[in-house]
Amino acid sequence: MSVRKHENAGSGCAGACCLKVEGLGVHFGGEEVLQNVSFHLHCGEIVALIGPNGAGKSSLFRTILGQVPHSGSIVFQRAGGGRARPLIGYVPQSPSFDRGDPVSVLDFFSAAISDWPVFLPTPRRLRARVLECLARVHGDSLIDKRLGALSGGELQRVLLALALEPLPHILILDEPLSGVDIDGERQLLDMLDEIRSQYDLSILLSTHDFATLDQYADQVILLKNSVLRVGPPEQVLSSPEFRAVFHLDLGKGGTR
Repeated sequence: MSVRKHENAGSGCAGACCLKVEGLGVHFGGEEVLQNVSFHLHCGEIVALIGPNGAGKSSLFRTILGQVPHSGSIVFQRAGGGRARPLIGYVPQSPSFDRGDPVSVLDFFSAAISDWPVFLPTPRRLRARVLECLARVHGDSLIDKRLGALSGGELQRVLLALALEPLPHILILDEPLSGVDIDGERQLLDMLDEIRSQYDLSILLSTHDFATLDQYADQVILLKNSVLRVGPPEQVLSSPEFRAVFHLDLGKGGTR
């Protein structure tokens, strides 16, 4: 795998953009879902969010997206100053489409990024724009395929292309490797590294695939309603907190 970590990762906030989450708390129906969650997401980093089911990972994503009331603070610091709300691209977890649905990738994209009725012939200019978006993820050959006929990796590629239009400051992916085979997983991870290097954006993703963390993640956040551990992959995966949560001893490099 050719994934390389960002050379500026962990260099601090000076002169760079970052997302600061401090003392975050979320309640649903009187239940405390997230408690005192704090971390920094630096520009150009890939940060992996791990934790058991029900740990609050999706709730954290929804809170960052502005969909959930919360206590504490979420502050975005732009390079050179300024705290305007960042543009966030989001890829949800494993959306499914009817295998018999005739909707094509072009139809799907056109409906998402324009007001053009999909039942009319697509103008050349709109088709060219969709091709340009898909080319960012090397997916332009998928433009006329039906959504229901896409493999798991191809579907993630299309959703990723949509999340990158327009180009965001932060990209959030909820379990992007779920339902993707080994080859598709490798291609997706390489693509994420390419995207963050080319556009210098931040990537926050949740995953249960611990074996690849050391290869592509700059930082790992271990979450179980609160942040139990944060740091480089080898430190988090060999920590007593990780062993206590997952009953695994992966040690350095993330292997059993």
